[in-house]
Amino acid sequence: MATYKKRGYKVKTKVEKEKEVPAEELESTTAEVFNTLDETASKTEEWVAGNQKYIFFGIGAIAVVLLGYLLYSKVFAAPKEAEAANEVFQANSYFNQAVNINLNENMVNGLATRDSLFTLALNGGEGKFGYLNIISEYKGTSAANLANYNAGIAYLNLGKYQLAIKHLQDFTSDDIIIGAKAKGAIGDAFAQLNQPEEALEFYEKAFKHSQNDATTPIYLLKAGITALELKQGSKALEYFNRIESEYASFKNTDDGKMLDAYIGKAQVLK
Repeated sequence: MATYKKRGYKVKTKVEKEKEVPAEELESTTAEVFNTLDETASKTEEWVAGNQKYIFFGIGAIAVVLLGYLLYSKVFAAPKEAEAANEVFQANSYFNQAVNINLNENMVNGLATRDSLFTLALNGGEGKFGYLNIISEYKGTSAANLANYNAGIAYLNLGKYQLAIKHLQDFTSDDIIIGAKAKGAIGDAFAQLNQPEEALEFYEKAFKHSQNDATTPIYLLKAGITALELKQGSKALEYFNRIESEYASFKNTDDGKMLDAYIGKAQVLK
């Protein structure tokens, strides 16, 4: 008589039979696992019970820190920010008047007045705080941070370059324009101190801070000119070529009109 196998049925080999785990062994293993879990849970409960006061102390400490932060933010920080913003108004008024003076005016009506306005912005006037007061009295506020930037620009215009660098380095900002300008102004101060290596470093930081039509080509140009001064022709040419390829409209500005001449110098130096 012919024999046949049912579809899907496979005769187990000797090796497969040896690998089979007896039901009794499976039950024993499962029991061991549950016993281990029970033991672990019991130990955890014992540890928690024995360290309750430390756990509660830790939770309480975290709660106190969070509560203190919220209290500081609402009760102290917010009013301090508002007070600082109010106090800095007069200093900003002096500063804005100074930067808006027409530099083509004569010394008496132009530069002299400009210097006096920057000085008032720094030291205060009419019974109001200047930037230096805001920085010392309202540390940690946005007004004090911005006061460092304006103080740096004021000192730069007054020819006090070391003080300009100090305040501009104390200023922090992620803003694509003012952040770049702060780094560029540090470069300007170093350039005035006849420290071209440091000037180049900060001009590079300025154009790398952000990519925009307002500041990037300006600091690429300044970096290129400074690189020429340092006899770094390849680097200068790289920066000038970036302006030409990425910021072509800049060539129509007063600063950009000399770009072709600078490119020629860089090519010769290279």
